[in-house]
Amino acid sequence: MKLSLGFSPCPNDTFIFDALVNKKIDTEGLDFDIYLEDVQTLNNFALEDRLDFSKISYGVLPLLLNTHTILHSGGAMGNGVGPLLISKKANITPDQVNDLRIAIPGKNTTAFLLFSFVYPNAKNISFYVFNEIEAAVLSGEVDAGVIIHENRFTYKQKGLFQISDLGAAWETKTKSPIALGGIVASNRISKPIMQQIDHLIAKSVAYAFDKYPAISDYVSCHAQEMSEAVMRQHIDLYVNDFSRDMGDAGKNAIETLVHIYQQMNHSMSPTQPSHLMPANAVPFLLKTV
Repeated sequence: MKLSLGFSPCPNDTFIFDALVNKKIDTEGLDFDIYLEDVQTLNNFALEDRLDFSKISYGVLPLLLNTHTILHSGGAMGNGVGPLLISKKANITPDQVNDLRIAIPGKNTTAFLLFSFVYPNAKNISFYVFNEIEAAVLSGEVDAGVIIHENRFTYKQKGLFQISDLGAAWETKTKSPIALGGIVASNRISKPIMQQIDHLIAKSVAYAFDKYPAISDYVSCHAQEMSEAVMRQHIDLYVNDFSRDMGDAGKNAIETLVHIYQQMNHSMSPTQPSHLMPANAVPFLLKTV
């Protein structure tokens, strides 16, 4: 059987999926068509129900509750892993942020949800591919940007300053870990196949950890502009025990995020412009394999 599988070319995802897609583990007769895309493109694919299995940002999950099921393995969540708001200027106050031109890495991303949670009155938002945001800030195209992935480890070298840690603000207010992204299965896939893939991804993660700190060619070839040190920082931050199995703590973190998303949309007045895509009118039911 051949299944379609999408994830990002970032080191955390290629680290997780290397053993699976390159058959370093027994894939139990399954083959894969692989789609390597940035997270907003993967979110759009999920909204279109294009792939059998895909990494998504949990910011889009409220729109997928009727069409997809969450796997326990392969995700990114935890403490201290949230996006950062950065600028060329230091010491920008929260009130000043509301009037800045802000670059955001995708409309349906967790990064945008966390930004909107911390800065609900920000007025001037533009959406960029995540790896274009540093350059947009440096050029003056925007005043500030929300950065994710490897940019967390490079912005200081480029003379940029952290305005706020959006993840830290989220954790302080919600008392919950940050659910960044995870693997979902289209509900057209049978439950036994979902469970099989979930098991295989967990095996792939275990294989990668067994070989670590070695960086495989598969990881490095998709991160050509990164130093090996940055690749390791990326993996160390985003791949953890939640990636093996999110468990009850991970599920609770996702439920917290979805509830807050729905509260934020419900609290907006009809005339208030929404930074978030309106939530579907579906009952809140978190489906996991």
